[in-house]
Amino acid sequence: MKEKIFDGDFLKKLETLTLSTGGLFSEGSMGGRKSKARGSSVEFSDFREYSLGDDFRRIDWNAYGRFDKLFVKLFMEEREAHVNIFIDCSKSMEFGQPSKAITALRLSAVFTYLCLSNLDRVYLNRLSGDELGESGALSGKGAMDKALYFLQNTEFYSETYLAEALKKKKLTSRGISIIISDFFSPEVKEGLNYLLYKKQQVILLQLLSDEEIHPKLNGQLSLLDSESNKEIKVMVTPSLIKKYEERLLQFSTALQEYIMKRGGHYLLLNSSSPLEEMIFHSFTAEGILR
Repeated sequence: MKEKIFDGDFLKKLETLTLSTGGLFSEGSMGGRKSKARGSSVEFSDFREYSLGDDFRRIDWNAYGRFDKLFVKLFMEEREAHVNIFIDCSKSMEFGQPSKAITALRLSAVFTYLCLSNLDRVYLNRLSGDELGESGALSGKGAMDKALYFLQNTEFYSETYLAEALKKKKLTSRGISIIISDFFSPEVKEGLNYLLYKKQQVILLQLLSDEEIHPKLNGQLSLLDSESNKEIKVMVTPSLIKKYEERLLQFSTALQEYIMKRGGHYLLLNSSSPLEEMIFHSFTAEGILR
């Protein structure tokens, strides 16, 4: 992926937002969020090693004198959320203008930045074929460069079997799982059930191009499947377009109802929509960001 995801000026606009956790925190971990646990926010609890971007005022200089390392103080009410971001890396994601792929990477970077700024722990995950590629744990603002490098070197090819790839993820604690995909993959629900079983709050971002949502095709056409290279000849008529739009609505509605009944979130996003509109309108209206 050679296209630049976005520059630092855009990130500065995100400072007023945070990812809504719905009360999900990693048990025993420490971070920048306030939990509902009893105790004063000034009640000392633990240390962790300093990460670039942490508040200098929290550095314990006595610990530095003893260990020659920087540590920051953590307090009883502070907890970190564990956030997994799953990116569908199938070839179909390269469709659209701008492509669904670059929009998916930009959204991943936005969520990563917001979580790192809040001292949450983030894991980026590529879903390709039935495999899962992981970034490893990212924490502290200093990890943003590593996250951008991971995203910038993401490739989109072949098919993705979301359910099989998702089940490769080892999840040991409660957390938030964000999936960014067009969801043109069989047996998606099997993968979602795995995440729910692992006590994840699931957020589905279905990303489609404008051409997929509102196709402007007509006449005799040869359509090529970008993933299987299978060619299909079709006669596109207004009635066929209407039937397609009805099927797409049924598909998206079923996905939305399935995850919302289980306490998750769902959004259908047009890859051609401005990124700021998605973030400051769609995500805040849905309660994903606040």
